[in-house]
Amino acid sequence: MEMGYLDHGGGPRTVAGGEGPSGHGMDDMDGHGDGHGDTAGEPGDAAGEPGAATAPGRLRSVAGLVADPDRAADVTVELVARRQQVRLASGRTIEGYTLNGSTPGPLMEVRQGQLLEVHLRNENVGDGVTLHWHGVDVPNAEDGVAGVTQDAVPAGAEHTYRFVADQAGTYWYHSHQVSHEQVLRGLLGPLVVHPRSRRDPAGTTDVVALAHLYSGTATLNGREGDVPVAAAAGGTVRVRLINTDNGPLRAWAAAPYRVLALDGTDVHGPTPVRDEAVTVTAGGRVDLEVTVPDDGSAVRLQVGGDTALVIGPAGTTAPAAPEPDRELDLLDYGSPAPLGFDPDRADRDFRYEIGRRPGFLDGRPGLWWTVNGHVYPDMPMFVVHEGDVVRVRIENHSGDVHPMHLHGHHAVVLSRDGRRATGSPWWFDSLNVNDGESFEVAFVADNPGVWMDHCHNLQHATEGLVTHLMYDDVTTPFRVGDEAENAPE
Repeated sequence: MEMGYLDHGGGPRTVAGGEGPSGHGMDDMDGHGDGHGDTAGEPGDAAGEPGAATAPGRLRSVAGLVADPDRAADVTVELVARRQQVRLASGRTIEGYTLNGSTPGPLMEVRQGQLLEVHLRNENVGDGVTLHWHGVDVPNAEDGVAGVTQDAVPAGAEHTYRFVADQAGTYWYHSHQVSHEQVLRGLLGPLVVHPRSRRDPAGTTDVVALAHLYSGTATLNGREGDVPVAAAAGGTVRVRLINTDNGPLRAWAAAPYRVLALDGTDVHGPTPVRDEAVTVTAGGRVDLEVTVPDDGSAVRLQVGGDTALVIGPAGTTAPAAPEPDRELDLLDYGSPAPLGFDPDRADRDFRYEIGRRPGFLDGRPGLWWTVNGHVYPDMPMFVVHEGDVVRVRIENHSGDVHPMHLHGHHAVVLSRDGRRATGSPWWFDSLNVNDGESFEVAFVADNPGVWMDHCHNLQHATEGLVTHLMYDDVTTPFRVGDEAENAPE
């Protein structure tokens, strides 16, 4: 919270308790008095006018933002993290990390509304570990970010996570300590929250397809090449495609398919997709519905250029599926539905402009990523008040694609490059922003905490493409570095 400067997005400079976590007023934490985000012409106020301070309240600690401590767990999972040689399903051996002896780690499945309790034990990972529940809007204390919501769990120690899985969908979990190395080398796994009542047609086959590169080798659920999925002739299959890599992934099929959900949120009015590929953002998830032909032949769902699901009766094969030239545009896919709030009546309006320039990062000279012209750690800390409607304009002028990931919240796309969204509400937690693109997005600040907002190309994150969303009455006792050697990226 002491990094960078405060950006209030044109809203009031609420200072709960009157002091920051180090005994300083929040507006003094950046070392610039009122903070560059609060003066005319600076990035924090779209209108160029500082907001008026509100009445002080009481500060809350990240550590206290937890699920009901008196509620018993509905599902309990034991996980042991190890650094070891990993034998993939294909037989290939690599140096990496495992959870319960495998990578990807075990599939966790819960029913919507159940309380999941996960006991993590670090057997021998020297840098320490955490678990972040990617896309799940957990209470802030359970977010698993070393130096922000907890200390890294050292070798020989344990940590327990508890949260209610109240949104059905496809998610994943991964370490958020030295994540650019630990995720790349296998410290991750899938998480599925099933709806309270069935939504898919009776008899639908439900399959997870977690895509990950191990030492440059593309895999689905740890397997190389074609992965068979048994399904009866005429049956439907929900494919929960999870992209755990640093870059975007394209998927397509020769047969029509439907996009049922994006980042854990159902698409309203999905229609058949033909001769188009769908892009899965790094960190993102897409649920696809594939129907097996009545004649019993198989359907090939291609995931990137090197892996595919072959969906059909056991033993059947499927012809190659040429990659389409066209890409499905999620801006107008599906049919409109209410958002539940009015983004045109925003309380905060932020700018998140990604660039690149020479500078110093941790004392190292180089060409580094910037946000609003600043190099880490002199980044904006986006300040909100609980209940605010928040708009953000994301612009990318950096020369590279960035998959942007906001923890603890789902946002909705309002427009891309000035063209308004007209299809199903495009809710996301991971957004692919190409070089030269701009997005307007909005969300409701309804999950108090201190939340990372960063690029999920984790190499980019460790090179400084990291900011935070901060609620004005929340503080944290944790620090990056410190005795725990917290290193979230």
